[in-house]
Amino acid sequence: MLSSIPSHYYVIGSTIMAILMGSFVMVIRMRASKMPTNEKKIIIPPIAMSSGALMFLFEQFRVPPMQILEAAAVGMVFSTILIATSKFEVKGRDIYLKRSKAFVFILIGLLIFRVVAKMILSSSIDVGELAGMFWILAFAMLVPWRIAMLIQFKRVKKTIPKLH
Repeated sequence: MLSSIPSHYYVIGSTIMAILMGSFVMVIRMRASKMPTNEKKIIIPPIAMSSGALMFLFEQFRVPPMQILEAAAVGMVFSTILIATSKFEVKGRDIYLKRSKAFVFILIGLLIFRVVAKMILSSSIDVGELAGMFWILAFAMLVPWRIAMLIQFKRVKKTIPKLH
């Protein structure tokens, strides 16, 4: 049944979902900067996203090794931008993620990149394979960013005096 649906409908649907998810992430991130953070809040997103790897159990989502490397490399390059703009600050005894004016523009830029890349690549790469590549890209972007955030968080946490 799904194979009878033209692939451009999948591209359109996944693009709409990417825009909705990107908007959701921006709203969540803006709210999160108003509340203190902790290790759990930093670690949970990559763990939750890792369940998406189950898509690779299905043949149509599998990605050739060279494309895995390409997607992961692009994701790691993008993670450097997120790492550079993610800073923590101490308020009282709590640690907050600093609001970065650039973060919203970075997310919008990444979203535009994704939409344009999907439009270009969907003519030469199968839609399922492309979905797998974009998941790899996103995961390879999220994991280094969150590891860097965790390291930075722990450094900042050490600067807070302990209560007796």
